[in-house]
Amino acid sequence: MSNHELPTRIKPNEYEKKIYDEWLEKNIFHADENSSKPPYSIVIPPPNVTGSLHMGHALNNTLQDILIRFYKLNGYETLWMPGTDHAGIATQNVVEKQLAEKNISRHEIGREKFIEKVWQWREESGGQIINQLKRLGASCDWERERFTMDKGLSRAVRKVFVTLYNEGLIYRSNYIINWCPRCHTALSDLEVEHEEKEGALYYINYDVKETGEKLLIATTRPETMLGDSGVAVNPNDERYSHLIGKTAILPIIGREMPIVGDEYVDMEFGTGALKITPAHDPNDFDIGRKHGLKEINMMDDSGYINENGSVYKGKERFEARKEIVSELEKQNRLVKKEKHIHSIGHCYRCKTVVEPRISMQWFVKVHPLAEKAIEVVKNNEIKIVPENWEKTYYEWMYNIRDWCISRQIWWGHRIPAFYCESCGHINVAMEDPSQCEKCSSTELSQETDVLDTWFSSALWPFSTMGWPEKTKTLEKFYPTSCLVTGFDILFFWVARMIMMGTKFMNDVPFREVYIHALVRDEDGQKMSKSKGNVIDPLTVIDEYGADAFRFTLAALAAQGRDIKLSKERVEGYRNFVNKIWNASRFILMNMPSDYNIGEPDFSKLEAEDKWILHQLKITADNVSSNIKTYDFNEAAGEIYKFFWHTFCDWYLELIKNRIFDKEKKEPALKAAFFILKNSLIILHPFMPFVTEYIYKMIDDNANLLNMDFPALNFSFDTENSEIETVISIISSIRNIRGEYNIPPKSMIKAYIKTGDKKIINAVKNNEKNIKKLSRLELLEFTDKEIEKSATNVSSGFIIYVPIEGIVDIAEEIARLQKDRKSALKDYELYGKKLKNENYLEKAPREVIRKDTEKFEKSREVLSKIDESIKRLEELC
Repeated sequence: MSNHELPTRIKPNEYEKKIYDEWLEKNIFHADENSSKPPYSIVIPPPNVTGSLHMGHALNNTLQDILIRFYKLNGYETLWMPGTDHAGIATQNVVEKQLAEKNISRHEIGREKFIEKVWQWREESGGQIINQLKRLGASCDWERERFTMDKGLSRAVRKVFVTLYNEGLIYRSNYIINWCPRCHTALSDLEVEHEEKEGALYYINYDVKETGEKLLIATTRPETMLGDSGVAVNPNDERYSHLIGKTAILPIIGREMPIVGDEYVDMEFGTGALKITPAHDPNDFDIGRKHGLKEINMMDDSGYINENGSVYKGKERFEARKEIVSELEKQNRLVKKEKHIHSIGHCYRCKTVVEPRISMQWFVKVHPLAEKAIEVVKNNEIKIVPENWEKTYYEWMYNIRDWCISRQIWWGHRIPAFYCESCGHINVAMEDPSQCEKCSSTELSQETDVLDTWFSSALWPFSTMGWPEKTKTLEKFYPTSCLVTGFDILFFWVARMIMMGTKFMNDVPFREVYIHALVRDEDGQKMSKSKGNVIDPLTVIDEYGADAFRFTLAALAAQGRDIKLSKERVEGYRNFVNKIWNASRFILMNMPSDYNIGEPDFSKLEAEDKWILHQLKITADNVSSNIKTYDFNEAAGEIYKFFWHTFCDWYLELIKNRIFDKEKKEPALKAAFFILKNSLIILHPFMPFVTEYIYKMIDDNANLLNMDFPALNFSFDTENSEIETVISIISSIRNIRGEYNIPPKSMIKAYIKTGDKKIINAVKNNEKNIKKLSRLELLEFTDKEIEKSATNVSSGFIIYVPIEGIVDIAEEIARLQKDRKSALKDYELYGKKLKNENYLEKAPREVIRKDTEKFEKSREVLSKIDESIKRLEELC
């Protein structure tokens, strides 16, 4: 493209796809396991195959892409392993809904045909999120894309299951689990979403058989009393300690139950006496096992009361609650009912209230695995960033429960356990057995349950690289360098990967874990469809381009702080994209047509050239160090500040006179061109598309990812100081123009009072630029105070700008007085609101926050106006 063909404006949708397609065509993201370069690898947190790109994905994958591109530019052989998760429950629901539209159920067509339908759906519609990640610019090695149900990963899953089973770390038992009455399956803790809801505490009198006393017990779920098999009190509680060993009578049912002593009971909550329902509460389950209490399951798979519920058999659980409360009232056993806010678990997929329920399930005995997983973090073999998450990690790992890995669905890795119909022996092996290993019977039936999706994803860092085979990919890229993930799956996925990695690879799965925060709306609210505040990443990309969107996320990604996102923020960084283009266009338009003017000649550099090169080195070093420590916002801020303000606002303005001077043009352009090229490389991890688009105008055959990140060894401290002085003088004069509302076109005079020889020399060496950029008709030194002048005192000098005849002081004071009235109105309005206790009690927190911001802003405006009026009055 020749100079005159450079467009005045650029539109991301016209070049982003073209650039990405070229990257794919050139296979530029491919990781070479035979490379001699040092490895840097990341495995993508596999999105659900049913999913579409949301803000969490966008942030997570933008940060990963920044890391991969940065380390590739720094000479590493980079692997970003992509893939998707089969998402057992979610995917099964999608296909079941499709069948339901045709009035077909999965049970009608059977398991085999249903699985065929799921695979068919996956081929036709699954994995759309992969294409969406490509729109974001994700530099994954797409040739290596994996799926948690593909043959290689399935073999890895089976190998792990068989090994753990043979070592006694996988077992089958009745245990308390999360049960979804709608999906008819067990759920992992992660698949349960907790919401604060208003419920009630019901205070119920239980009789004590031996003494005739009334024992008052509080519960939030009175229907579960149908499964009560004991009452617990704290042995240190003087109110109840005498009742330990005695018998309580269950109201309505009449069941006799032991009263046990257990320090778990909170003496301060409710009445300090706890009814124990071992089959329907995880804490009660532990207490029940400890004291040998009966485990009475009083509910069926669909949440209806079963035969253990007496007259309530067949009643839906919440309907039964109402009838039980009514009966308790009739028997005068319901003493009172109080409002109570508590956390209620819902199925993440269908939003049904989850029921803790005892069930025959498969479990992993995690304590032996957790010990090693705790040790590697303690020994700093794995570093968690930010560090404060380590405490949370330890708390969870030390209190970890055995992991329920079975799910009562059809889509997933079917548990490789085969029951012998003759002797009852469970056969578990790498290949499907043809006969029982114990009695040789051929009558075998396979377990119908499938494995929890998290079981397969726990193997992700090594199964995706070919394990259990010893592959070159594993040898080169395992352990991975970093895992980027959200805090919500630190325990459920990250901890399990650490356990499985240390167990089966005898090494950690990753060296570092970076935990990023949530993306919220501009008011700090969590995005949700019900609130109507969801921002669609693809809509944002369509409107503003991927680069502006990515840079916004990076610029806001401060460690430990949630991102408050708004389209206005993205629009601001779209302006930055435009600034990059305009600066690039200015330089390229003024270059010779072949663009081949080489690197700058250091012997011909002016002070401003040495200054900008020095600033470039500082910026490259700071961006590099900040990315390495996951301070993405600091890294983005450094390059933004350098390119927009230092390079565009100052350097390009300082060299414009030289660019239009034939004799001085080449050294200035060479320096500007050098800065531009290196800036594009530094910017590339954040803004891959626009940087590549511009660089191709310099060299159509080049790809930025094949370049080297700037490692600059020069230093120009003296020149740096001189230009900083010049900038300070120009800024001081501009500030006076702004403060006194001097029109931009007005030519003014300025006087500098200083005794510093370095400042004097800096002014003399750069007088032409100072006058041009400050719009001065005169610039002189003075050794006395200039009357009727606006002043600006800076370090080492004082600026005087005579304003008589330039500014109508009376008119300016009148204008400021008018502005003051408006600011005072806001100041009084919001100040009054924030002093109103009734308002502060009732108004939403976010509204109060906004009003506080408006109050502070109005106070700041008032202060500045008063200062300006005072200065003007002093000149009268």
